[in-house]
Amino acid sequence: MADTEEHEHEEQNMEKKVRKKGKHDKPKPWDDDPNIDRWTIEKFDPSWNPNGMLEVSSFSTLFPQYREKYLQESWPRVESALKEYGIACKLNLVEGSMTVSTTRKTRDPYIVVKARDLIKLLSRSVPAPQAIKILEDEVQCDIIKIGNLVRNKERFVKRRQRLVGPNSSTLKALEILTNCYILVQGSTVAAMGPFKGLKQLRKIVEDCLTNTLHPVYHIKILMMKKELEKDPALATESWDRFLPKFKKKNVKQKKPKSKEKKPYTPFPPPQPPSKVDLQLESGEYFLSDKKKSEKMWQEKQEKQTEKSTENKRKRDASFVPPEEPVKKNNNSNKSEDGKEDLTELTNSLKIKAKELKKQKKSHERVNAEDYIAVESGDKPSKKKSKVTRD
Repeated sequence: MADTEEHEHEEQNMEKKVRKKGKHDKPKPWDDDPNIDRWTIEKFDPSWNPNGMLEVSSFSTLFPQYREKYLQESWPRVESALKEYGIACKLNLVEGSMTVSTTRKTRDPYIVVKARDLIKLLSRSVPAPQAIKILEDEVQCDIIKIGNLVRNKERFVKRRQRLVGPNSSTLKALEILTNCYILVQGSTVAAMGPFKGLKQLRKIVEDCLTNTLHPVYHIKILMMKKELEKDPALATESWDRFLPKFKKKNVKQKKPKSKEKKPYTPFPPPQPPSKVDLQLESGEYFLSDKKKSEKMWQEKQEKQTEKSTENKRKRDASFVPPEEPVKKNNNSNKSEDGKEDLTELTNSLKIKAKELKKQKKSHERVNAEDYIAVESGDKPSKKKSKVTRD
């Protein structure tokens, strides 16, 4: 009994030792407020930070040499865009670097991170008007590194082109569906847009480069999701039953024909006979120069005659008339005796003559007035038509 009492006492102590909420984890009055939308990003108000920044924060990045001319031209535009947020920027053409830093006028503490993303995008060949949009609160950026995903250079170029598509059609479709700006440049993919779109895009790019799933299938899935979003009844349900499931099909490649390995022998292969050895075997080596030249000339003449006869045969072949096809009479009804054929012909002619006479008589009796449409007032005459007989 004492053991059971101790056990119950321990359970009560455990219940008491449940982790209590901290000082700031207490329930707030706005936690359950249905009017508050927690996903909206409020625009920064300078009145939230009137004193500015205490320390200077700066970021710098290098850019390739081919971007130098473009950056030099578009730098005044970048400076004016950053000046609105109180950010100082510097372009160093000697070192090939861009630097952004906070000033006394900076109020938004996160804007320096946005400025860092801006110079990063500019170095990745994103146009300046597009890159400046990163300073907006709703727009984020993601630079996806694809260089290490494929080892083979040819395969990497092929899969990167698959992501772009013919006439950039795949890229345009992905931009519309994910609501992101995409730029494929070298071994990176620069993207700008909302967090949801960037997450989807990273998955698509990685699946394409690792050959897991073609971007076209991802586009089909995104299109279906966009249609399902319109139905409010499916907001709380799983969409797995509606989405297509694509199975990867591995096409078997033809294996190269392997040569049969010969059995290993430590001895080298026999040396092939030289030209002199062959002449010694045939006895030609011991002939005089005159006889050698005569033999060569004779062999040449034989080859020429063979060639000329072959050419003549080919020329004559075009003048040979083709064989005419023989017509075969397969009429089984015809009898072998000529007398029977004559009787059959006469009988058939008599039958045809009788049929023609009957047709003539029927044509003579036909009255044409019976086939002519007459008005109700004008009645046809009842006089019999005279039949002319030969």
